[in-house]
Amino acid sequence: MNLTLYVWRQKNADDRGRLEQYEAHGISPEMSFLEMLDIVNEDLIKKATEPIAFDHDCREGICGSCSQVINGVPHGQEEKTSVCQLHMRHFKDGDAIYIEPWRARAFPVIKDLIVDRSALDRIIQAGGYISSHTGGVPDANSILIPKDDAEKAMDAAECIGCGACVAACPNGSAMLFAAAKVSHLAMLPQGQVEAARRVRVMTEEMMKQGFGNCTNHYECQAACPKGIKVSFIAKLNREFIKTLGRSGKISSSVDRMADTLPSE
Repeated sequence: MNLTLYVWRQKNADDRGRLEQYEAHGISPEMSFLEMLDIVNEDLIKKATEPIAFDHDCREGICGSCSQVINGVPHGQEEKTSVCQLHMRHFKDGDAIYIEPWRARAFPVIKDLIVDRSALDRIIQAGGYISSHTGGVPDANSILIPKDDAEKAMDAAECIGCGACVAACPNGSAMLFAAAKVSHLAMLPQGQVEAARRVRVMTEEMMKQGFGNCTNHYECQAACPKGIKVSFIAKLNREFIKTLGRSGKISSSVDRMADTLPSE
């Protein structure tokens, strides 16, 4: 396959950036998208041209670092597929492919296709944990959990924190990400002790980091490589409303969020 690539090149967050055209020749349909970029970079290096900077790690759809917008869609147009698991057989010989970074105020560009997604880490650090003495392995089964609750918690825990939901959202909202992190703990008994504090501090940190509010576009669900459902946002809203009932004082940033809570 021979392809024409239009790749976003940007030196840093202060650089204006631009699309540059490259040719990809002799690409096997069995290659992954990142392997195709590896081939392009090898050719650029041979020509003494600076290679395209892009993020990756596991290349198994687990780590979420392969964040790219392909032809206007985060992770490309294949459903529930991360960039590293996207294969070139989904493209045709002679195709033009546009490759850009995540675009959100909370994700400044580091270089080319690499963005700083540490804002998501700060949401987790704010409260995405439990303080529980779990004991030994046999003790894990001492608390009985209904199968439906356990399955829903695991569905939420599938989130890999890639940020595709933010990149897809017209508002740059991280509600689906935060909802998945809050929900998978809130649905388990081990997460109940700190449930009220968790949803409060995580949503407050989400607002501090510059993410927008959810207005029910559902683009986040469509772009998520793990198929996280927007129903978890409704779960986040319920947990948040319970917090408002327990606390007479909340910060102004969380107060603003309460005024714009989306419906299920």
